[in-house]
Amino acid sequence: MNAVASSMVNGLLKVKPLASFAKHQARKMMIERAETIGVYWRDEVKALRARDTEFAELSSDPAALNPIWEQALAALTNPSVVYPSYYKTSFHAYEEGNLGWLPALEVDVAARAVHARIWPQDDARSGIEGDQQLRNSYHQVLKSTLTAEKVPERIIDLGASTGRSTFALQETFPSAQITGVDLSPYFLAVAQHTEQHRVQPLAATSSIAWVHASAESTGLPAESADLVSACLVFHELPVAAAQDIIREAYRLLSPGGHFAIMDMNPKSETFAKMPPYILTLLKSTEPYLDQYFALDMNEVFTQAGFLAPCIVCNSPRHRTIMGQKPML
Repeated sequence: MNAVASSMVNGLLKVKPLASFAKHQARKMMIERAETIGVYWRDEVKALRARDTEFAELSSDPAALNPIWEQALAALTNPSVVYPSYYKTSFHAYEEGNLGWLPALEVDVAARAVHARIWPQDDARSGIEGDQQLRNSYHQVLKSTLTAEKVPERIIDLGASTGRSTFALQETFPSAQITGVDLSPYFLAVAQHTEQHRVQPLAATSSIAWVHASAESTGLPAESADLVSACLVFHELPVAAAQDIIREAYRLLSPGGHFAIMDMNPKSETFAKMPPYILTLLKSTEPYLDQYFALDMNEVFTQAGFLAPCIVCNSPRHRTIMGQKPML
């Protein structure tokens, strides 16, 4: 990322009215992009709010929320969870960050809109299937490494969000026991609802366990996983939280297990050549992007105890980082 442009953008975003305008524009651009590729953002979110056709028919208000959502939220929420200060900031143009219904109901359509243009327009992977293709590219890297050694039987998905990454792991490793961990109970409520209405892989041996906890302190048993995955999480973290999560992943893994991260690639030409206006919109929705781009993953992984990680580009602007916990 161009240092001069980045510094200029940071200065602009310190002016609150400009920051608010940038967030508004970023959100507007995402919704418009979604509609142009056939992801009908407003209609999908309206249907998700209603949860079922009966509620949708009874309610004339498109913003009405089915009360079942609040029941699901209460059932999933861990009252002992303490939200770290970095997590309570604004993310993705939502003032409530990840702790609210609107971001939880919109994250799925947003992912499909944002990832629609990862590959060039003439590439078959571009467009409405871009998000799925991105996840496929990540899992191809996982399979090429893991199945050559041992197929993981226990997987923990850190920052599971509304389940897109978790479901992709289940499709890739259907015989594994999978746990999805997220700090937002709103996201987990949507994930659980989606799981109940999706077709699971035929070979899936168990349902997914959803856990409301922070990724840096999951409360899960030590050495309880063969694979820990964090998909599109680390660009949303300050350095201290990223370091804590990598240490927690090390604790969770059995000897010989792997920790895999898939996220933005700071060395991608996409970010290096990004126009200042687009960079402003991006940074207005990602408050810790500078810290993520400056983080030396090789150093942090080895400091946590992992063997030197393998870093592979899996899309024009994403990379996969895999570190192994040494055998005893």
